[in-house]
Amino acid sequence: MLPTQPEALLAWLHQRLSGVEQIVAADVQTNAHRPAAVLIGLVLHPDEVTVLLTQRALHLSVHAGQVSFPGGALEESDADLVAAALRETEEEVGIPAHWIRPIATLGEYHTISGFCVTPVLASLSPGYPIKPDPNEVAEVFELPLSVLLDPNRYQKRWVERNGVRGTTHFLDYADRTVWGATAGMLLQLSHLLGLEGIPEDKTTES
Repeated sequence: MLPTQPEALLAWLHQRLSGVEQIVAADVQTNAHRPAAVLIGLVLHPDEVTVLLTQRALHLSVHAGQVSFPGGALEESDADLVAAALRETEEEVGIPAHWIRPIATLGEYHTISGFCVTPVLASLSPGYPIKPDPNEVAEVFELPLSVLLDPNRYQKRWVERNGVRGTTHFLDYADRTVWGATAGMLLQLSHLLGLEGIPEDKTTES
């Protein structure tokens, strides 16, 4: 069970993730090679911890309109993948790096689009400034961490992407749908933290 108070949660996260063996996860198969990073930003409200998310702009050629974490490909100017996640968050959302406190990096997540993504878990104080880039982001919003890390709230469904049929996970909450790699990385974190629950398997239905 997740601690509800921000300071207790941070201490619990550090304890749970310290020395844990990271797992490699994937949309379809673990053969991606393009390094990238995303920010799983925990917003430490006094009464609830939420997760920073974006809705991608509708005009984008890839993943248009999908719910996602801020992030993108590693660039030569980035010192490491944590730096890449911080840079991309500032470019996409407008949150300066000094507002963000990294906690840990998770295991790689391989996407169907060919990226080998490292999720960077970090905390943010409420009241962070935002200035979304309209070329990439349609909206910035938050959802409760307790909801996003509950495996029982997810469904495993069939999807077809880029001509490849496979399964992925979906979570519907508050008129939002979190799915694909974003859902996969949240479940990856939930597994690392030892949280109990099993997504409902809808792939067996006719």
